[in-house]
Amino acid sequence: MRTALPSLRSLAASSLLLALALPSCFLSRSDTNEPLAPDLFRKLRPGVTRAKEAVEFLGAPTEVVELGQRSAYRYDATTLKRAGFTVIVLTMLGEDQRQDRAWLFFDDHDVLTHYATTFGVHRTQYALPWEDVHEDEDNAVRDAERPGLLEPLGGAAVENEKKASR
Repeated sequence: MRTALPSLRSLAASSLLLALALPSCFLSRSDTNEPLAPDLFRKLRPGVTRAKEAVEFLGAPTEVVELGQRSAYRYDATTLKRAGFTVIVLTMLGEDQRQDRAWLFFDDHDVLTHYATTFGVHRTQYALPWEDVHEDEDNAVRDAERPGLLEPLGGAAVENEKKASR
């Protein structure tokens, strides 16, 4: 029986040493709010859309800022992706955090005056520190895959609608 104990100890020590010496990888993802839907912003019409209608289209804003008699509504969503690699005591960690953000500005009668949007959560990538997560080709592919993103949200589209209705 005495010979079994040293072999168990050496097996445990060998297993521990092996586990410490082996490399490991990990991935994690963190999301805050649902990504914003570019198509929903097509329903907004500056000078026409009221704050109540905007909330019906988009849901509750993340933040409402009072600007004297006027107001601004902020909508956002964030995605963070982490990729890591560990060897013994060295850990390399890469993070990529992107955000969808929209600001809607209303006058003192709660009528939309203007808005601005940024859509980026779909561009988030798992990458280690030496990888470039801002390559134009990668972004173009991801932009094409996100529904409603590549169509214009206002400006020329709104002007064309006005001309067509005359």
